[in-house]
Amino acid sequence: QVQLVESGGGLAQAGGSLRLSCVASGNIFSIEDMGWYRQAPGQQRELVATIANNGDANYADSVKGRFTISRDRAKNTVYLQMDSLKPEDTAVYYCNADVTVLQLDQLHSFGAWGQGAQVTVSS
Repeated sequence: QVQLVESGGGLAQAGGSLRLSCVASGNIFSIEDMGWYRQAPGQQRELVATIANNGDANYADSVKGRFTISRDRAKNTVYLQMDSLKPEDTAVYYCNADVTVLQLDQLHSFGAWGQGAQVTVSS
C-alpha cells in the first residue's frame, strides 16, 4: 500500500508565497516522475509541474517563472514552492507519483495520488 500525504496549503495574499510538500510512504520499490496537479471548482484537473527522477522539471505555462518544483529522492518527497501567487492559482493541489511496488515477488507500477491540499489566494 502506498500513501501520498500533502502539507503546506492554506491562505495567501496575491503576491505572496506558499510551499507544498508531499511525502510518499509504503511498500515502495522505486519512484519515477513526481508532480503536482491542481483542480479549481468547476474545472478539470490540470498539470502544474512534474519532476523526473533525474531532476528534469516541466511546468505549465501559467506557473513558469513563479513556481519551482524540487524533490528529495532519499525522503520520497516532492516540493512545490509557489511565489508571486495570483487569485487564479486558487485550487486544490494534488501530489502524484509514478511508483513501483514489490508484491509477491513481482513489480507493479502505477500512479498514486494524494488527498489534496487547498490553496486559496486572496486579491
